[in-house]
Amino acid sequence: MSDQASTPEQRLAELGLTLPDPFPPAANYLATRRDGDLLYVSGHGPMRGGRAVYTGKVGRDLDLATARESAELTMLSILATLKAELGELSRVRGFLRLLVLVNATEEFQQHPQVADGASSLIAALYGDAGRHARSAIGVASLPLSIATEIEAVVRVG
Repeated sequence: MSDQASTPEQRLAELGLTLPDPFPPAANYLATRRDGDLLYVSGHGPMRGGRAVYTGKVGRDLDLATARESAELTMLSILATLKAELGELSRVRGFLRLLVLVNATEEFQQHPQVADGASSLIAALYGDAGRHARSAIGVASLPLSIATEIEAVVRVG
């Protein structure tokens, strides 16, 4: 990673990553809700170009490495929403908590390793400010059969 003066957007570019277009809420809820300096981000999925990229069950249709990619793309989708809401990603002062849902088979047990796809990206972009509390949970299904869904709580300035 380059010097600390670079922006999260510059670090994304250095990693060869681009933000997808923000995906609008799929039902009657807000993509984000602000309370003071806290921003609650609703569940996002691995979306690009208006469609779900990673679908199916982890442990049956997707392996661990692909599921980690799904979690990373899901975090990129969250970052796209944050950028749309805040104007620039440097206004994020810290990630406080993630909830990572994994559409997994009953036998799959590596939910934390899937969630690391998102957590590692945040750490690469924000350093210590990206360190967060987290839960990673396997679920029977997710909307659009997406492989991962993530919600976040961030501190903004």
